[in-house]
Amino acid sequence: VGGRPVPGGGRVVEFPGSRQAEPPEFRPDGPPVERQAAPTRQEEPEEEEQPPRRDEKVLEFPGEEGPAADNPIAEKLNRLVRRADDYASHMYEEEGKEHDEQVRRAEAYIPGTDEEEEPERPRRERRARRQPPPAPDLPAGDLARRYNKGLKSLGVRGTLTLLLFFPALYLSVELLPYPALLTPQMRVWALAGLQVLAMLLGLDGLLRGLFRVFRLEFGMDTLLAFASAATLADALTMFQLDSREGEMPYCAAIVLGLALLLKGTARKRRGQRLACRTAASASHPYLVTLDEGKWNGREAYAKWSGEPIGFGRQMQASDGAERIFQRIVPLLLIACLLLSVVASIGRGAPERLLWCLSATLTSSTSLSGALCFSLPWLPLCRRLSQSGAAIAGWDGVTATGGSGILLTDTDFFPPGCVALNGIKVFGDFPVDKVVANTASLIKESGCGLDKIFHDLLRSQGCVYRRVSQFYSYEGGLSALVRDQQVLVGSSAFMHLMEIPLPPGLNVKNAVFCAIDGELAGIFALSYTLHGTLEPSLNSLIRNRITPVMATRDFNLIPAMLRQRFKLPVDKMEFPAAERRIELSDEDQEHSDILTAVLCREGVAPYSEAVVGAVRLRRAVRVAAVLASLGAVAGLVLAFYLTFVCSYASLSAGNLLVFLIMWLVPTPLISGMVNKY
Repeated sequence: VGGRPVPGGGRVVEFPGSRQAEPPEFRPDGPPVERQAAPTRQEEPEEEEQPPRRDEKVLEFPGEEGPAADNPIAEKLNRLVRRADDYASHMYEEEGKEHDEQVRRAEAYIPGTDEEEEPERPRRERRARRQPPPAPDLPAGDLARRYNKGLKSLGVRGTLTLLLFFPALYLSVELLPYPALLTPQMRVWALAGLQVLAMLLGLDGLLRGLFRVFRLEFGMDTLLAFASAATLADALTMFQLDSREGEMPYCAAIVLGLALLLKGTARKRRGQRLACRTAASASHPYLVTLDEGKWNGREAYAKWSGEPIGFGRQMQASDGAERIFQRIVPLLLIACLLLSVVASIGRGAPERLLWCLSATLTSSTSLSGALCFSLPWLPLCRRLSQSGAAIAGWDGVTATGGSGILLTDTDFFPPGCVALNGIKVFGDFPVDKVVANTASLIKESGCGLDKIFHDLLRSQGCVYRRVSQFYSYEGGLSALVRDQQVLVGSSAFMHLMEIPLPPGLNVKNAVFCAIDGELAGIFALSYTLHGTLEPSLNSLIRNRITPVMATRDFNLIPAMLRQRFKLPVDKMEFPAAERRIELSDEDQEHSDILTAVLCREGVAPYSEAVVGAVRLRRAVRVAAVLASLGAVAGLVLAFYLTFVCSYASLSAGNLLVFLIMWLVPTPLISGMVNKY
């Protein structure tokens, strides 16, 4: 009972049934003889050491006694040999334990669980996320009405500005013949007039870009504002300073940039309005957060009920493209000013300063600056709104990238997907007692079957009973109800607890109840797979988000989901019972940054919001980086061509083609966000 001592301290308790009798020693010339156990080291009698005779040559073995006793190397070697002998003597003690009855019963009836991996080395601490800006945390409904103001006029002004681009393109590029009245000077004045009209239509966007300078939050609209001023000044003074061999100013590129700025701003505000309306549609929504260290020491998404505190503040924060441009635009602006001075004044031609400024600023102003976020944002908001989900701004998008997502009972089987097929009571137990005891333990466990048994309890006219000494196991529950031992669980749990079941019982999914070691009742259940569960799980797995089963229903095990519904459980995690209870606890701590707000039950809005946010983050960052690279490439090329004074190579048409080519990747990347 107490175990046996082992070297190094401690005791080893033998697994029940592991001791086996020593086989009798076989003698060919006589009957079997029982093998005698060898005396242990403690039982050996101490013999008096006889001094060797002088005529015998005896070599002392290095050890604790003898001449080598003072040698520390010999002592360590002797100790190592003794440990090896002791290990060899106990090497085969565990052999045959896998055939023990208790071990085979546990392997047959307890589902296999996944354990968290302990990190071999401490992970590098992640840099703290950027705190949300100090914007007022307005309610989602008020914020939706705020975004709706002036939205229609913004779209109309964007369309009108885009229409102005076509005559500006006609005047800038000599593709069609011009009337005789359109002299080069008249074309320049006409381009300047079209740009002035476009600047008036997009005045709010230009002022917003200028005001960013005072807040030290530069953006592509800041570069566009400076480029518009430089291009307009160049158009008005080019014939007085430098006619540039008849080349036109870059007014068409500025008009196109203003049109795309207005269009992008309108799309972003439409998406924000739609997301706020969706979040305000539910009085008691679900919140999705990315919590640190939830599973395997990594981040995992969790869904919980609460108030959407911080949703309005996060929605008003700057998007991902703007945050990238805040770092690159100041450098571009300084480089444009310095390189323009070098290419003009440095070359002894100060009259070309306005042209150099117009060329460098226009070429470094990406046309996709306002589209990197707004282009994929609006279609994603429309899709999520139909599913009943809303992403909480870019701060919610930034709080993505976790390797796991916690799925509870209601995620796998929402209300209505599990039904009660029938009840069968055994023995002399009353029906109300069996129903009350089972419902009390189900309620105490907090699993997804609580509503079904609550409705059954009310229909039978019963009440919940006081539960004490409640325990949760793999496959079942146990507790004391009025000094009686009550077991509730699956058929495998009843087999494990040695509760005799009726012969020939063929119930795949049921809740069994046993009272004082005797089967009291069976509640047959019917699980219906929701149509969105399988595609949602496949979408999560394809996007490298591992579903973690934080379930409390003892019937929801990987074997049941694989055999009954053919779900990919081999790519899902199934923690132990106590760990699943921790992961599904309603009182656990969550992150302060919201990822999304859900207005419907089930795994479909949950998975769509998470996967959509992950794909949006990746697309916006890639598009913004490409736009920044295009701006840098345009600046370098413009500086070289202005430095060598190549008017024909840096014509308005060539520059417009360059800017449009760098605009093409943005819609291609944005179109992949909804492909899941």
